[in-house]
Amino acid sequence: MDTQDSPRDKMGTTLFVNGTVLDGYGTDARTSDAAVVADGRLVATGPEAEALRASVDEVVDLAGGVLAPAFGDGHAHPVMGGLEGIGPQLRSCTSVEQIVARVRAWAEEHPEPEWIYGASYEATLAPEGLFDAQWLDVAVPDRPVVLRSWDYHTMWVNSEALRRAGISAETPEPALGRIPRRADGSPLGTLQEWGAVDLLQPVEPGRTHEERVQALRVATAGYAGLGIAWVQDAWVEPADLEAYLDASARQLLSTRVNLALRADPLRWREQVVGFAESRRRVEDNDDPLLTASTVKFFVDGIIENHTAAMLADYSDVPGERGLPNWGLEELIAAAVEFDRLGFQLHLHTIGDAACRTALDVIETVEARNGPRDRRPVIAHVQLVDPQDVPRFERLGVIANFEPLWAQLDPPMVHLTLPRLGPERAMTQYPIRTLLEAGSVSFGSDWPVSSNDWRPGVATAVTRQTADQTPETGWIPGERIPLEDALQAYSAGVAHQAFADADPSVRDLVWLDRDPRTVEPHALRDVRVLGTWVDGLRRA
Repeated sequence: MDTQDSPRDKMGTTLFVNGTVLDGYGTDARTSDAAVVADGRLVATGPEAEALRASVDEVVDLAGGVLAPAFGDGHAHPVMGGLEGIGPQLRSCTSVEQIVARVRAWAEEHPEPEWIYGASYEATLAPEGLFDAQWLDVAVPDRPVVLRSWDYHTMWVNSEALRRAGISAETPEPALGRIPRRADGSPLGTLQEWGAVDLLQPVEPGRTHEERVQALRVATAGYAGLGIAWVQDAWVEPADLEAYLDASARQLLSTRVNLALRADPLRWREQVVGFAESRRRVEDNDDPLLTASTVKFFVDGIIENHTAAMLADYSDVPGERGLPNWGLEELIAAAVEFDRLGFQLHLHTIGDAACRTALDVIETVEARNGPRDRRPVIAHVQLVDPQDVPRFERLGVIANFEPLWAQLDPPMVHLTLPRLGPERAMTQYPIRTLLEAGSVSFGSDWPVSSNDWRPGVATAVTRQTADQTPETGWIPGERIPLEDALQAYSAGVAHQAFADADPSVRDLVWLDRDPRTVEPHALRDVRVLGTWVDGLRRA
């Protein structure tokens, strides 16, 4: 059996010395020069810790570094991220021709797979983000090719994939998706959102169970290497659940992961019993690294596809206001039912109309089910109407931002800004506004963007690209202090995870220096020297 060499019962007592021990990243964080941790709990600091030297199992010399609370990722997709290592590597491609060449080379080197899967191509490489099946046909004409865009809301497929799925000029437009077409009505080769992407499901084999398990091994080990101890998997399908349970049984997980089971707008009523059963199976598994306490709702899509739900028309398509994934009454009914079962709600919103809908839903849930400590999450919050800002604090909503998106990168410049227009574009990612109004956590949406907290923190503080443009930052009024950005990646995520009730429980990261003292763009040079999760060193 493939297992890590770290059984769950192999815990002990560790003394950390010769460094700085922080209890947080805020300006009021307490410091000491030593700490003792026993089975994942902080039991002593300073001289009291040194006094226990004779009784500990291990002494770790911090070599002048910093021991601090581990970081978290409040919104990510570890299975997808791990799977990106299997198949043609597309993320670094800078042209359509390069993508096609890599697909061809991979297909020639791997003649066995019936279907070829890859991710994540750069959507700005084709006009309007629309890619033609015929470009892929040149590389692989006889096997289906399915490539995911970096946004994971879009697929580019070849003609053989369209043929096997029966997607043709006669295929009606799906209710919850879009099929861009040629002038004659035939599908171009780009599929947008679930209603279109799911048309492949009846015929495609998908990834194997073992591929998913190994993807989790690789993904969580990578997270531990970054000093990240808790991850919200924000999109879990039944096959993913089985992979998680298997990876847990084989002790292949290196970080804590909470699963958000995706609610389907068309069949959520059928999922109610199954979700409760899935949660019970995870609880019975009795692994402190794995929970399943959340349900995910995709309220809308993304701006780049014109599928984010907007309060006003898109600037480049008059009359278009996006593609909501749920009818309001169905979304309310589903949210009320899953909340009644005790699940935390995690709602994807990009457009300002979707954000308002999510807040309306949360308000209705509380009115119908009564008050409790819910900590509902609205993820991404790219656009928020100003009149909705006070509702976040009033409803106890956690605004989960992916701070790396708050910059003028190519997708923003070439796809997002033209769709929003100049005035609305300058209201995106109101991190400081919502931090001052309530609770904020940070995430990555990996593999959509990097899961490394260091560039994420730098972007939140500067609102600049890696080459430090623009000079004063993009939308500089939404920049936040360095300490607040570090807290959003640590204490903010811990609050989202309901992991802040007992301050003695510590997942820890060992850094070569105090990140609070580093110039934001130099954070990329801060080294992670160790990570402890649930009392065990994982990296």
